[in-house]
Amino acid sequence: MVKIGIIGGSGLEDPEILDSPEIINISNKYGSPASPLVCGKIGNTETVILSRHGKDHTIPPSAVNNRANISALADAGCTHIISTTACGSLREEIQRGDIIIPDQFIDFTRHRYITFFDEFEPGNMGHTPMADPFDRHLRSLLISAARKLRLPVHDKGVMITIEGPRFSTRAESHLFRMWGADIINMSVAPEAILANEIKIPYATIAMSTDYDSWKKDEQPVTWEEVLKVFNANVHNVLSLLREVIPLVN
Repeated sequence: MVKIGIIGGSGLEDPEILDSPEIINISNKYGSPASPLVCGKIGNTETVILSRHGKDHTIPPSAVNNRANISALADAGCTHIISTTACGSLREEIQRGDIIIPDQFIDFTRHRYITFFDEFEPGNMGHTPMADPFDRHLRSLLISAARKLRLPVHDKGVMITIEGPRFSTRAESHLFRMWGADIINMSVAPEAILANEIKIPYATIAMSTDYDSWKKDEQPVTWEEVLKVFNANVHNVLSLLREVIPLVN
């Protein structure tokens, strides 16, 4: 049976998209997830929502217990994970409010637990393939649904994840562009890594809210601007989730 886990990011901590929601407190050997799980249905599909930064956004990016979060969704029986995240645009053509369904990431974090393999078991070396970290089927469904809804969507992109909570310097922002990154955020790594390690298909809905620090004719990113743009366009993310989740199989 399909059960979708949604990891809600900035501006999506408490979406009212579930029918008959039920709150479940859960913990695992990695600790407690960032928030209780909110379980319900979208259409006829069982769905579980977890708030990445806590219900009131009190957990900074590098303090998120990603292993507890992913394990909690797995323990709840989630067969797929769709995450949402605000991101900065590193490309002129990716405008504020645009949706991006990334196909690659660069992990530029340095202080996070990035694996479930604290040690290897005999016969299981834990070297997980990561060439294509975002699930192709989920990405295809998200792209098709976004186009059906006539949303401004980019069907691929390289996302770089930085440590945070500070934003990039101009030099860093230009460096990331030189590396081929298209968008930047503070959350998707190591979420995608951990989901891949336990073989749960994972994809991300990213919304561009700013131009990071590289664009000289724009004001450098601020948290207030991120929230302003995300909140003005969050209905598009919710519509996309409602449209795509009943299609997952």
